[in-house]
Amino acid sequence: MENNYQSLQILLNSFATPFRIGVIVLLAVATHAAIRRLLPRLRETVISRQESRDAVQRVHTLTRVVRYTLTVAIGAITVLLVLSELGISVAPLLGAAGVAGIAIGFGAQSLVKDYFSGFFLLLENQIRIDDIIEAGGKMGAVEELTLRYLRLRDYSGNVHYVPNGQITVVTNMSRGFAYAVIDLGIKHDEDVDRVIGAMREVGAELRQNPAFAPKILADLEVAGVNQWADSAVVIRCRFQVAPREQWSVRREYLRRAKAAFDRQGIEMPLPRLKLVRPEIFASA
Repeated sequence: MENNYQSLQILLNSFATPFRIGVIVLLAVATHAAIRRLLPRLRETVISRQESRDAVQRVHTLTRVVRYTLTVAIGAITVLLVLSELGISVAPLLGAAGVAGIAIGFGAQSLVKDYFSGFFLLLENQIRIDDIIEAGGKMGAVEELTLRYLRLRDYSGNVHYVPNGQITVVTNMSRGFAYAVIDLGIKHDEDVDRVIGAMREVGAELRQNPAFAPKILADLEVAGVNQWADSAVVIRCRFQVAPREQWSVRREYLRRAKAAFDRQGIEMPLPRLKLVRPEIFASA
C-alpha cells in the first residue's frame, strides 16, 4: 500500500512540473496579449484628453517605449520562473549575472550609454514621433525612438539608425514655430529699396493665399542687405510659420518672387568675368 502511494506521488510530481511550467508560459502569453490590447486603449484615452499635437506625439512615443520595456520584463521573469521549476537554482544565476553584468558593462559602455541617453531623451521630451530633427549628423523625420536607438527617414527616403549614445546635440525643427529664411540675390546696380518693396508685396500676397494663410503666423520680416557677394547683393527675409511648414512656404515664396522680379524687370545676378588685354601688361 505504501509503495503504491509513493508511486502515485512520484507520478503526480512528474506531471506537476510540466503543468506549472505550462501555467507560467500561459500566464506570460496572456499578460503580453493583455498589454497589446490595453495599451492602445489607454493611449487613445490619454490622447483624447490632450489639447496639443505635441502632447499627442509624446504619448505615442512613450507608449512604444513602455510596451517594449514591459515585453522585456515579462520575458525575463518567465525565463527565471521556468528555470526554477526545472530545479535550476536561480540565486547563483542572478549572482553570476551580476558579476557578468559588471564585466559586460566595462566592455559595452557604449551600449549602456545608449540606454541612459535614450531614457533622458524621453524624460526631457526632446524628441517625439514625427518630429523633424537633426541628430547624430543625420536629419529626417522621427519614425521610432527606443531606449537604444533613434530611427530617422530623410527626404530621399533613406532610413538612418542613430545610437542614442552618439546624440550630443538635438536640433528640433517641429516645436512651437519655425522661420522660413529666404536669401535673394540681385545685381549690384539694382535699386535695393525697390527690390525690398517688391519682396514685401510678394510676402503680403502669399499670406493672403488661402492655401498658405494657415501656415504663416506673421508678416514678412525683411532684415535687409545681408551680404555683398562677388556678383550679387544678397537680401535676407523670413516668415514665422507653423512647425514643419518652413520648407513649403520658402519654396512657394521663391517661386512667386521669381515671377514678380520678371514682371518688374529686376535682374538676377550672373557670374561676371573681366577680361584684360594682354598688351596692357606688355606695355607695363
